[in-house]
Amino acid sequence: MRKLVRFAAFAAAAVALAVLVAACGSSKKSSSGTTTTSGSSSGSQSKSVIGSGTFSSGTPAKGGTYTIGWEQSFGFTNNFDPTGEYLGNAWGLYSNLMLRSLVGYKHLPGAAGNQTVGDLATEAPKPTDNGLTYTYHLRPGVTFGPPVNRPVTSKDVAYAMNRLANPNDGGQYSFYYTVIKGWDAVANGKAKTVSGIETPNNSTIIFHLTKPAGDFNLRMSMPATAPIPEEVGKCFEGKPGDYGRDVVSSGPYMLQGADKVKISSCAALKPMSGYDGANGNHIILVRNPNYKQSSDPYRKNYIDTFKFVVNSNADDIFAKVQSGAYQDEVSSPAPKTIRQYATNSTLKPRMIPNVGDRTNYFTMNLTQPPFDDVHVRRAMNWITDKAALQKAWGGPIPGTIATHITPSVLYNGGLAEYDPYPSQGSAGDLAKAQAEMKQSKYDPGKTGKCTASACKGVLMIADTRGVDTRMIPVIQGDAAKIGITFKVRSINGAYTTIQTPSKNVPFSERPSWGKDYADPYTFFAELFDSGAIIKSGNTNYSLVGLTPAIAKKVGAKGNLTNVPSVDKDIDACSAKLADQRTQCWMNLDKKLMTQVVPWVPYLWPNNVFIIGPNVTHWNYDQFTDGPAYSSVSVK
Repeated sequence: MRKLVRFAAFAAAAVALAVLVAACGSSKKSSSGTTTTSGSSSGSQSKSVIGSGTFSSGTPAKGGTYTIGWEQSFGFTNNFDPTGEYLGNAWGLYSNLMLRSLVGYKHLPGAAGNQTVGDLATEAPKPTDNGLTYTYHLRPGVTFGPPVNRPVTSKDVAYAMNRLANPNDGGQYSFYYTVIKGWDAVANGKAKTVSGIETPNNSTIIFHLTKPAGDFNLRMSMPATAPIPEEVGKCFEGKPGDYGRDVVSSGPYMLQGADKVKISSCAALKPMSGYDGANGNHIILVRNPNYKQSSDPYRKNYIDTFKFVVNSNADDIFAKVQSGAYQDEVSSPAPKTIRQYATNSTLKPRMIPNVGDRTNYFTMNLTQPPFDDVHVRRAMNWITDKAALQKAWGGPIPGTIATHITPSVLYNGGLAEYDPYPSQGSAGDLAKAQAEMKQSKYDPGKTGKCTASACKGVLMIADTRGVDTRMIPVIQGDAAKIGITFKVRSINGAYTTIQTPSKNVPFSERPSWGKDYADPYTFFAELFDSGAIIKSGNTNYSLVGLTPAIAKKVGAKGNLTNVPSVDKDIDACSAKLADQRTQCWMNLDKKLMTQVVPWVPYLWPNNVFIIGPNVTHWNYDQFTDGPAYSSVSVK
């Protein structure tokens, strides 16, 4: 799972919700199938359509400094070393400003922003050899920035991939590339280079796979695959995170001070002055003098200097954004800030919510009573008052009501209207929930309620956030209508507990999942494949596909008879391409929602950004779920 610092996590009161709804304007359906609303304009040239992911006020112009207030800390998972960095906000800097992977994106909002394009490569190629071979041709004119100052070659990409395969270098999502021949040999220490990666010349790189992977181009869009010059990277082998201080740019911007670094020897390397990220307070990016705009059809690169500044005071961040001292922020706006922008016609266009390619859901453990009965799981979907849960998050601006597993934007708008458990006002349907419960073994008297002892005092793991405390009474009240009572255990940082299968957690309201890249595979493989069930850090919370052998390995106990599996479905969809692939994932989504039923999905959260008065152009980047820094401009 890509770790994200920010997604909508608001704590608005009911009165604030009423204000926000009234202030939003008229609702409509976008081409991606997500709910959008129209906002007012602050002037004849200013335009911001809430939900569209764009702001424009005049013609973008080159120049200026763009300062971003970053709340509390950068929160890097690997000290900004792209080989292992798994923070979504860091990916925004890489993808927009610093690194050029073989495959990239248009840095746009919505479905268009999830479509792959050639970046370092001339195009995202079609596979050959029955889906087992991918050949990429590098664009001419792409040159490393200082201190390397030479053309990027296919060998630089191969070096980055070999570094990712070596567990000693800190790769955190190398599992996506085990499909490449010889990858496991490097991972197991039996080889130094991946045999399935071929570089016949400096402008061509070929990947040979062990089995078809229809999303391989998408996997090659992730930052760890971007080229790394070996003459610098070799100084940090076996030192996870250290390369983050000296990342060499292949994109339009570089760390300030890169031109002052010497690479005559590893001993001569010093951290670039623009990086103060581990425990510091800033990252400063300036233009890469070796970058050629003619080699890059999608990044606009208007700004001269980007300054990312840590500020532990969220109120101060938004005060500085409003005053123009900051142009942007990486922070969660408080309800009072949301109200202020929602009700002020001048400020309102500068508050930009965007669909975040993420699903919030309740997880039900298929091995734990009463959720080892599919009828109970369906009844929970029927009874849940999703409108009340949405209200607990702050209303429609923080997110839209979820009706299935994967956000529709990842299906190019498919399943936008699909809701297998519809109810009036999304408030739940007691009659249908009771009808489902009557078919359960836990309701032998056919009363429509769970009357067995297994339904009393069921353990629910919750977190301690404000939104969790508001949701818990809603969940308890709904479940009680069908005879289920919960014993709630609230834990600060509940993920550690629910990601440990030996804890045998029956139910949790905490989970949320966002894409790693723009393909439903990043939902299904990590959340429902039996191979994803591990002893700690497990994300298949419902234990879909659990076998006795896996249960013994991870310490899980419960009812292991007839636990449903979708492993074959995932393998089949993974091998498909284009429209057939999308349809396959949609069919699996439906199967999970109606036959397996491991979840109660309830919200597709939005990210909400607030921008300053000097910003003249702003886009949301659907891939990174953050600002498209490569297209912002200022007065």
